[in-house]
Amino acid sequence: MKKSILLILVLLSMVKVTDAQEFTLDADIRPRFEYRHGYGNLFPDEAKPAAFVTQRSRLNLGFRDEKLSLYISMQDVSTWGDEQTLTAADNNNSFSLFQAWIKYDFTENWALKLGRQTLSYDDQRILGEVDWTMQGRFHDAAMIQYAKNKSKLDLAFAYNQQKQNFLGTDYTITGGFSYKTMQMAHFTQAWDRASFSFLFMNNGFQKYTNDPTPLTDGLYHRQTTGAYFTFPLSVLAITGSAYLQTGKADASTDLTGYQYMVEAKYKTGIVTLIAGFESLSGTDQVGEEKNKSFFPLYGTNHKFNGLMDYFYVGNHANNVGLNDLYGKISLAAGEKSTVGLNVHYFSAQAEMANDLNQNLGTELDVVYGNSLGKYVKLNVGYSQLFATESMRAIKGGISYENTNNWGWVQLIINPRLLTHTFKEN
Repeated sequence: MKKSILLILVLLSMVKVTDAQEFTLDADIRPRFEYRHGYGNLFPDEAKPAAFVTQRSRLNLGFRDEKLSLYISMQDVSTWGDEQTLTAADNNNSFSLFQAWIKYDFTENWALKLGRQTLSYDDQRILGEVDWTMQGRFHDAAMIQYAKNKSKLDLAFAYNQQKQNFLGTDYTITGGFSYKTMQMAHFTQAWDRASFSFLFMNNGFQKYTNDPTPLTDGLYHRQTTGAYFTFPLSVLAITGSAYLQTGKADASTDLTGYQYMVEAKYKTGIVTLIAGFESLSGTDQVGEEKNKSFFPLYGTNHKFNGLMDYFYVGNHANNVGLNDLYGKISLAAGEKSTVGLNVHYFSAQAEMANDLNQNLGTELDVVYGNSLGKYVKLNVGYSQLFATESMRAIKGGISYENTNNWGWVQLIINPRLLTHTFKEN
């Protein structure tokens, strides 16, 4: 991988740039320290907390002329100390290709985009870049794009294989809702202060049967359909979304799930206030045959339902769903700094077993941000979860009475290393 990166840089340096072309080079380096004492799940008895530093080092190359654009993003994602201090370069597997796409504008309105790319729309609830995670999320896809005035339409298509087979098309990668096929349509209409968007996505997953050994048996599909909107209402900015999921939860289980959210934002001077409610449907723990659990699939789920990631960040699938009543306040603490406080009250959307109530607990998140310079930002966060017996029941029976907290410190360095535009003489 390193040899490929070096070759790309050498070739780019040899390119003869002509009129009306632009070349950009920028970096994204972010080390983050975390102290985990109940992050993502309840803290067990007699356990010890975790502490570590992870780092993303990303180099982004961009090129654009009148018709053609290309973008290449290479990254190394590692934990400090995860390799020997004297490790051969060929043994370093933390390098990866995050994005590599080309885009060609056929007309003023129509374009084709091919390759490894991010799909990020609206508030990133269903499709997002997941920038909080060091590795991010990408899709290998072909996309047809249309844009005119304030209307935009994206049509994406993907067909995934894990290797270049001689026989068969079995796709055995299953983690993170990895799909074999995907078709997506996203339409946005914007006005001066309002917008409306519509999303349809169909994902095809490899289907297996046991007879008696695992055999592939075509695909099963899941559809996600819905809308997102923003509009002003007097002094408030209102946003909301509603989505429906249908098809199959797995190869043999039907799925019907839903999500809806409404949020009001008020900003005055140095203070921003937000109040909202989100509901994601779930499946009753007793007496339910059909799966009713909505899952937001490929969204930036860390943004939602508390920063401690107890819900929908690689977890809480096919569970009792979630109701999240929340309030947020952000205060400008200086010319270049902010302090934010978020409060979430969580409850199960579906019925709990053993006569447990639906109250899952409350989470408090405090985040401080400071712009240290032109290219450097500092973020510091602390979160604490006050769990209940019902939270214990959905999190593997771990005690809910222990302290569950999490702290982190992150530097984000985003220097623009080079921007050069060649214009016609």
